[in-house]
Amino acid sequence: MAQIAVVFPGQGSQYVGMGQGFCAASAQAREIMAQAEAISGLPIGRLCLEGPLDELTLTVNLQPAVVAVDLCAWLALKEAGVTPLAVAGHSLGEYPALVAAGAISVEKCLELVSLRGRLMDREANANPGAMAAIMGLSPEDVAQLCLDAGGVVQPANYNTPQQTVITGAAAAVAQASALAKERGGKAIPLKVSGAWHSPLMAQAGVEMKAALAGVEFAPLACLHVPNVSGEPTRDAAQAQDQLRDQLTSPVRWVQTVAALIALGVDTFIEAGPKNVLKGLIQKSAPESVRVFNVEDPASLEKTLAELG
Repeated sequence: MAQIAVVFPGQGSQYVGMGQGFCAASAQAREIMAQAEAISGLPIGRLCLEGPLDELTLTVNLQPAVVAVDLCAWLALKEAGVTPLAVAGHSLGEYPALVAAGAISVEKCLELVSLRGRLMDREANANPGAMAAIMGLSPEDVAQLCLDAGGVVQPANYNTPQQTVITGAAAAVAQASALAKERGGKAIPLKVSGAWHSPLMAQAGVEMKAALAGVEFAPLACLHVPNVSGEPTRDAAQAQDQLRDQLTSPVRWVQTVAALIALGVDTFIEAGPKNVLKGLIQKSAPESVRVFNVEDPASLEKTLAELG
C-alpha cells in the first residue's frame, strides 16, 4: 500500500483557467470558490477562470485564488478516499496543508490567506525588494554568499539541492547574484512584486502572528511538515508556532522532501494548479518515488488509477 504525502503549491503556480475542471464537475468546488469570494471580498472565480493574468498575479488576489484551487483538489482527493501519511505546503501552500491535516477549517484558511495576501501586498509596496533563483550552488554556498554580500539578503526557498531562491533589498540581492556568478553559479532574477520570506516582510509577519494567536488549532489527523523547520510534527501547538514565523523565514523544501521520504513516503501527490512542486520533488527524491499532480478531474482520475 502506497505511503502518501499530499503537498500543496503556493505563489508561482497560478494560471488563467485554474480550477475550471473542478468547478464544472463539482458543487463542492463551486462552493469553495463562493466561500473564497465571500471571505476575501474579491472576484476569485472570475480571476481564476478568466483572468486577466496580471490581475490574478497580484499578491492580494493570488493568495486566496491559489488556495481555493488547492482546496478544491484536496477535497476531491479526500472524497476519493486518499488518506495521507503526511502533508506539507510550499509557503502559501502550508495553509491548505493545515486544512488537510485537520488543524484549521476551510473557512479559517481562506480568512487567513486573504489577510496574508493583503499584508504582504502592503509591505511589498512600502518596502520594495527583489528575489533571484541561484542555480548550480549548494544551499550552504548560497547561504554563505548572502552573508558575504551584506545588506538585507537571505535564502527564501531551499527548493532543490541545486536551486535556492534568495530575497531581500534589491541592491543586496544584486550583489549576492553577482557573487553567485563569480563562484560558478547562475542567478535568475524573478518577476515578483515583493521580497517574500525576508526581513522586509517583518511588519506583515507581526500582524499574521497576532491573527494566528486568535486561532485554535485542532489536533492533527496526520503528520505535517512546517516550512520553518522542515521537520515532521503532529503537535498542533508546534505547527501553529512555526506558521507564525513563516513570513520572514526560509521555506525548507529540500529538507521537507527528505523528511517525508525518511518517514517512508513513496508517493507524493501535488494538490493544486500546475506541477511546480512535482518538478522540485523529482529533482530531490530517488527515482523510485512516484510523484503525481491533481489539479482537475482528469488528473485526479489518472492519479487514482495509478495508485490502484
